Amino acid sequence: MNEQFKMYISQLRHSHIPESIFSVKMLFYIKTSLFSLFSYLGAKDHRCFYTTDEILRYLYEDYLQIIHIHSSLVATWNKDLVPCIGHLTGVIAKCYWSGEKNRTQMKILFSTEQLTCDHVRELIYIIGYEQFHKEIKSVRSNDETVLIDSILMVLLNIVRTQNINWFFRSNIIIRETLLTVAEKSLYDEICLRAYVVIGEVLSDEQLKELKITDSMVNFHFNMLEEAWHHTSKQYKQIPIEYLLRDLRTLSKNDSIQQRIADQNKIPLLIEVSNKYQTVYHILWALSFNHDIQQQLRSNPSFIHNLSQLAKESDDDLMREITHGILWNLEINHQHRPISQNINQNTFDIMISYSHKEKVLCKQLYDELTKSGYRVWIDFDQMHGNVMDAMAQAIDRSEIIIICMSEQYRQSNFCRAEAHYAFQRQRRIVPVLMQKHYKPDGWLLFLIGQLLYVDFTKYEFVRAMDMLSKELKVIHISDMKITPVEREIDIDIIPPNLSVSSPEKFSDNILQWSQSQVHQWLLQHKLVQLSQLLIDCNGRSLIHLYKFMKQSQSSKILSLLQEDSLRRINQSISLIELSCFHSIMHEQQRQQRQQIKKSIKSTEISRNIEEVDF
Repeated sequence: MNEQFKMYISQLRHSHIPESIFSVKMLFYIKTSLFSLFSYLGAKDHRCFYTTDEILRYLYEDYLQIIHIHSSLVATWNKDLVPCIGHLTGVIAKCYWSGEKNRTQMKILFSTEQLTCDHVRELIYIIGYEQFHKEIKSVRSNDETVLIDSILMVLLNIVRTQNINWFFRSNIIIRETLLTVAEKSLYDEICLRAYVVIGEVLSDEQLKELKITDSMVNFHFNMLEEAWHHTSKQYKQIPIEYLLRDLRTLSKNDSIQQRIADQNKIPLLIEVSNKYQTVYHILWALSFNHDIQQQLRSNPSFIHNLSQLAKESDDDLMREITHGILWNLEINHQHRPISQNINQNTFDIMISYSHKEKVLCKQLYDELTKSGYRVWIDFDQMHGNVMDAMAQAIDRSEIIIICMSEQYRQSNFCRAEAHYAFQRQRRIVPVLMQKHYKPDGWLLFLIGQLLYVDFTKYEFVRAMDMLSKELKVIHISDMKITPVEREIDIDIIPPNLSVSSPEKFSDNILQWSQSQVHQWLLQHKLVQLSQLLIDCNGRSLIHLYKFMKQSQSSKILSLLQEDSLRRINQSISLIELSCFHSIMHEQQRQQRQQIKKSIKSTEISRNIEEVDF
């Protein structure tokens, strides 16, 4: 990094660069210098002549200006400009790659969110140039391959450090460009990076629309398996640690989880977990899937090792992860009784949040306590088994405020916490903590049609006022929590148990509320359908039954199966469907008989058509 190098780089900031500038000396100087910096940053052991921050501060202004000027002119690029921009982008990417733990590099490069979004758009425009796609090789050996790979490295670091998933989700061109690059690339690392960016930023619904989850899972696990069985523990030049890190990202997506289950990839992950503990992070995310739960339970050796780790590991984080997996498998909480002291130190509200929103949630906590509410939040109240502590906190609280953000949705612990609150039928009040974020995946299913207070749209004082009004509607100040016997978890209700005492329902199903439909299904031990049809009232139930009678069985089964996997991550139970059909048929028969007995006038008989189903 000297004046000569700086002068050559600065010359690239002009929109029209004469060919005479690209002299042999200039190209040699730029390529050699940038390649040396790239190698220096990628070395595991080197003396720190320059820090990543120093290199970045030296180059970032030139880099941003060069990309900004030349992205819209990509079709007119001089062939000598491609390696210059490719190697420069590679060095910028390596600065983030080498220093991603301290997260300071992004602040150097992008001072505002708008600047970040503009830069992403410019990079996408470059890699969308079709002529480059034709030149990509199977190894990082030519200028076009280096350019595309380097840009994807920058994009991947941006999505991992900046909260701009909303921008990727709202821009169809970005999605289509990344997908095209992934499908056409002969270079595995380019394909891998494109898939990981897609998996990182898109919602579950968007991934399903693209119909690429099978390809993503196959591609990733083929590389992982080959790396695992290779003596170097690498796939070509990709270390297995990188593959596992990327899989940890993909494993948060519900549709990816289901494909992993369908393709029976869990045995490989269990095998790899013996050497690489990061796999336990992946397995915790995957263990929210019903089919994967069954696959994990069927491996007694793994369950034994997991239980031992939970008891004996000196690593607090590892104990938390193993407790989380065991919790999802219902091994260590299935019959856990509610504490006899639950009526002591009870709370009006529990705040469930991701620690990335800790500052704002602390404000929320302070304001609620000032208003007289008894509030539980895990600043310092969780000790020992955090899953048990979480469950006890929920059992002792009447209302759960869920602080929604992308980080909350991606957190395994937050998901377990929210799911348990849902199972315990606590009153859930969602609040939005991240600008532009829209609930998706499991979080969208959990909050359903609930209204939420947007703390990013309004000033804090006004948002708090709106939240207070919502809490007053629930009459929280008059509530008292009394100890009750723990309900059997909804997934494991034995056939001879009822969930609650029978409720008196109206004879006319059309008049049933959502709550009554839910209770009626549970009383008939249709547990899975009670989850799947959580938003249905009586009229919806009748329409579903009519649809089942009038449609082809294969068609209705396929639609219900797809809906069940999307909403509750479970395969539809044919036994429950058969029971539901039989019970509804009997309900129909009884209702017809009752109506016929009550007919006393023509006017009443006309109403038969409305209530008959």
